[in-house]
Amino acid sequence: MKMHRLLTAATSALALFAGALALPAGAIAAEGDAGADDQERKDEIVVYGRGEEDNTLATGLSLSPRQTPQSISVITREQIEDQGAVNIADVLSYTTGVSVKAVDRGRNMLAARGFEISNFQLDGAPFATGNIGLEENSSALYDRVEVIRGANGLMQGLGEPSATINLVRKHADSRLLTGSFEFEAGSWGRMAATGDVTVPLTKDGSVRGRFVAQYYTQESFVDLEKSDGYLFYGVIDADLGDSTRVSIGASYQRDNRDGILWGQLPYWYSDGSRTNWPRSKTTGARWNLWDTVEKTAFLTVEQRLGSDWTLRGDVSYHQQFEESKLLWTDGYPDPVTGAGINPWAYWYESKPEQWHGSATVKGGFDLFGQRHELIVGGMYSHLKTGWTNRDPDAASVAPIKDFNEWDGNVYPEPTWGPRYDMSGIGTTEQYAVYGATRLQLGARLKLIAGGRLSWYKRSEDVALYTPEAYTIRHNHRFTPYAGLVFDVTDNLSAYASYTSIFNPQTAKDRNGDYLPPLEGANYEAGLKGEWLGGRLRASAAVFRIEQDNFAVVDFPHKVPGTEDPAFRPAMGTVSKGYEAELAGEILPGWDLNLGWSEFSARDIDGLAVQAHHPRRVLRMATRYDFGGALDGLSLGGSLRWESTPPKTAPNPATKEDVAVGQPAYLLVNAMARYALGEHVELQVNVNNLFDKRYFNNNLWFDGYVYGEPRNVRATIRFGF
Repeated sequence: MKMHRLLTAATSALALFAGALALPAGAIAAEGDAGADDQERKDEIVVYGRGEEDNTLATGLSLSPRQTPQSISVITREQIEDQGAVNIADVLSYTTGVSVKAVDRGRNMLAARGFEISNFQLDGAPFATGNIGLEENSSALYDRVEVIRGANGLMQGLGEPSATINLVRKHADSRLLTGSFEFEAGSWGRMAATGDVTVPLTKDGSVRGRFVAQYYTQESFVDLEKSDGYLFYGVIDADLGDSTRVSIGASYQRDNRDGILWGQLPYWYSDGSRTNWPRSKTTGARWNLWDTVEKTAFLTVEQRLGSDWTLRGDVSYHQQFEESKLLWTDGYPDPVTGAGINPWAYWYESKPEQWHGSATVKGGFDLFGQRHELIVGGMYSHLKTGWTNRDPDAASVAPIKDFNEWDGNVYPEPTWGPRYDMSGIGTTEQYAVYGATRLQLGARLKLIAGGRLSWYKRSEDVALYTPEAYTIRHNHRFTPYAGLVFDVTDNLSAYASYTSIFNPQTAKDRNGDYLPPLEGANYEAGLKGEWLGGRLRASAAVFRIEQDNFAVVDFPHKVPGTEDPAFRPAMGTVSKGYEAELAGEILPGWDLNLGWSEFSARDIDGLAVQAHHPRRVLRMATRYDFGGALDGLSLGGSLRWESTPPKTAPNPATKEDVAVGQPAYLLVNAMARYALGEHVELQVNVNNLFDKRYFNNNLWFDGYVYGEPRNVRATIRFGF
């Protein structure tokens, strides 16, 4: 009965969503209804709803989005360029069901369905995101971004039941010499240049190379901040005969950030009144820096085995170097004198390094008069972490006398002490074997089922933040996956699914044993429609997520041999809600991506979790290509509306928790592009068109960071 109610709700949501758009009957038609001229044009243009026809993100099987029993969003290269998205965080900010909140001016917190997003993949290979997350990567490296919402333990292994973000790199897909060069100029002194060239390396194009390079420099609306950086990316794709394909590539990205704001601006004055800082206000000093270097390398080999089976092997590497020399501030300033802000300095370095290797075999087989599919595989991953710090000489840390007048420009850099291990060197290893199958149970009904068996080990040495060395093991952890897809019509499918994921934790019980991992279970049901040969897609889903084994204090028990409180596992957070999305070409020349999400998420005590993220979010991106006398002109833009998050913070005067969430707001961006010739186009993006003043709440700190004011960017693009 519960699943029946979920399907009924999803049906109603999809009907309301489509009805609200008031699409004319001719807009949702079979592909064969399009005229020959329209069909030729559509084949040449990648629209918002059309990424890869098959998607392997959920199960490893080659399933179309409509045949995948989970919510999936695909942000194409064309949409990324229309939005002028500089990095992946810019892309995700306008993706259905995803919330991006700045922690400070260097990091973000991502969430979906009430849980933090920590699950990233590079070309399908899972990688842990760092302190500076993978969402800070330049968008110039990627062909598209795929997001699957809910638990994804079958392919990801461990993590939160929120979403998985797959960054799909550009590849050398053309056998001809093609490419583009872009030059940008924008607000706050932004200048950037990007080159992207594909070159055939053999006469027949069977071996091809693609090379991307970018350089940028920019200041900021925040005092003192400026940044510059560059990247290089290269990949060689080779067809070695009719049955073997090899891809090998590497990237290097460096970002230098100076004068950066760390932490947040305080909500309160010392008397309990609210602050209202100018958007340019900073807590940083001129000597602040927050620099990163990202290195990746990968090798993929695909071998066809007969006509319908493929063997694939992948080896991938990722390393990030982070150096952050920053000034931390806390406290509440006096509204008149500005006294009350306490400074401390911090000089952090880390160099997380990770490897991933996997092998899969995939193909089709006949059974009981039907054609089915199967994938089996194994993987290994290794992650090495740890960070060091240099503390300042306390006597050399200058006081902040008047924060009301502070700009950090002349604040002196302290004298630094020796570097030491702040966390122990830690290693995380995971082995897994997995399999999934799609069984054709009838003409219209498919069962997709699978499972993963994982072995996990985490070890860390003694250091300041690790007073006791430890090793955590979880062996033979089974992660199931099950889904049913029923083709209601040739264009509409209904589905229901169960997915799960686990996440190890370090809390101990009264016996001194580590608690079992957090276990996240995702129940989902919905409808998916696909028209115009996949150029227009719509979906609606309802979901319920349960996370168990949440650590709660087992009062009055202690961990044996310590004064640390013991914990016990308890039934944890429950999140439930619904989502709807429409993506693609709704009329000839008009692309639209429109998404709505709403949920509630509470922990075992009934308190809102991830309270700094909104519960209701509207996302939209669109573009219209004119014809006739205005041929060559495209107009579009994007918007996002977010509800007030249930964030509270203690008032320093009354000691009472007070609502501090950013009030509901709407951001509107505009885009215009004009073809100056056959191979040259000019694009102008205006972000935050109406100069909305808004801020980002945060989970960690008692304060906020402003979002960007109105800014303009002009891009001239040369293609060949």
